[in-house]
Amino acid sequence: MKGKFLLFIFGLTSHVGLSQQIPQYSQWSLHQFAINPAHAGIKPCIDVHALYRMQWVGFEGAPQSGFFTMSVPLKAKRSKYLSARHGTGFKFETDQIGQFNTNRFNLAYAAHFNFTTDNRLSLGLYGGFMQMGYDSKNVHTTEPDPSVSQESSFVVPDASFGAWFNSEFYYFGLTLRNLIPSKWKDIGNTSRNRFHASFNAGYQFRLNENLSLLPSANLRIPPKGPVSLDLNVMFDIKNTIGLGVGYRNTDAVIALLNIKIKEQFSIAYSFDYTLSKIQLGAHNTHELSLRYTSCKPPKKATASCPLFD
Repeated sequence: MKGKFLLFIFGLTSHVGLSQQIPQYSQWSLHQFAINPAHAGIKPCIDVHALYRMQWVGFEGAPQSGFFTMSVPLKAKRSKYLSARHGTGFKFETDQIGQFNTNRFNLAYAAHFNFTTDNRLSLGLYGGFMQMGYDSKNVHTTEPDPSVSQESSFVVPDASFGAWFNSEFYYFGLTLRNLIPSKWKDIGNTSRNRFHASFNAGYQFRLNENLSLLPSANLRIPPKGPVSLDLNVMFDIKNTIGLGVGYRNTDAVIALLNIKIKEQFSIAYSFDYTLSKIQLGAHNTHELSLRYTSCKPPKKATASCPLFD
């Protein structure tokens, strides 16, 4: 196989590490439910998130990804700490890269166990389906190859598992995705969904009543290729303005701005400057997200972390 398609796929395999089976997001720390079903209903209110990502702008066939999620708690009387609270929600996610277009729809369920007032363990599941399409019109091979020359569109089941633990000042989470290794119909000979794992963690340093420092890390482990690691640091000012910087190993440096609007709405923008060889074709990645929560803010603004509410 030759041409831009070949260069593009090789670039993804070498530098992204996930082969784009699982979209990556620079704003992952602001949208935990989008990557971990254990966050379903973790907050005592409706929580709605939407995000759009344009990766490697200017590169032909570059990834375009996004999601829409809604999470709600389920009413449950709790007589003691170890009895569970419950939550549910859904996620729609889309990802287009080159000749591939993938859409996922998942319903979520999670149970939340408080060991103390501040220590909580959450376990959750995503279950749904993935629709994938493949357009072979712009694919050219030196010799006829039926494994890549025919169009395809198919639907397969999709499932993920998530675990989450947080205390007052820290959290860590584990997500296992593509638990059902479905084969890609009419695309290649051995192509299929492959198991992916990710681990993230963060800590909140309260510098004073109005200012917090929030370092965090997200480790992605693909079935093949290099491990991807995001390291982020964000300043939270009065739980209203967030300013952050990040680094993704061998791929990008990241700048992030998050602003709350009328207390229950927020908008975030992040900019990735590409460090890998893909910068020869495209330097920049943009990400824009919106969020609405029905949770009413505290009367007195303090440097709190929404993840721990």
